Amino acid sequence: MKKPTSRVPRNMRVSSSARRELLGKLNLDAQAITLGILAVVAIFSIAPELQIWYTQQVQIADLKRENEATRNSLTQMKDDLKRWDDPAYVRAQARNRLFYVMPGEISFLVMDADKVNATDSSGTVGDALARARNSSAVTKKISTTKSNWTTNLVETVVRAGIEQPKA
Repeated sequence: MKKPTSRVPRNMRVSSSARRELLGKLNLDAQAITLGILAVVAIFSIAPELQIWYTQQVQIADLKRENEATRNSLTQMKDDLKRWDDPAYVRAQARNRLFYVMPGEISFLVMDADKVNATDSSGTVGDALARARNSSAVTKKISTTKSNWTTNLVETVVRAGIEQPKA
């Protein structure tokens, strides 16, 4: 019997040592490819968890800043509350907010300050207000009341005559 001949030409035949060397290189490359594939799979499997972790860290930092701002606000409110124990502060607030005056003082409050002509140099603000109020000019604006006062007057008289007073 004849030995079967291979179809590979003689010049392309590879010796057994060359095969081992080639397989060694392929094995090394296969290991590198396997490690690369494992690294990619690991990155894709860990990435969502890392994103959740990062989002939570950002939220924690925001909540810490908000907590610090609330603490600062609370400290400011406590300081403001302590000021109200001081009679001088209460007196100053009554003067500024409620326009209170001490006995013997006279308070002047300018009303209708927005209607005063700031370019008027003829006199004082009070003089300008008095001239505006005492003018004989007729207004061009017509206004109506919210309710008819004559009907309310008649109703009051009728109710006074009909209803019995409560004891």
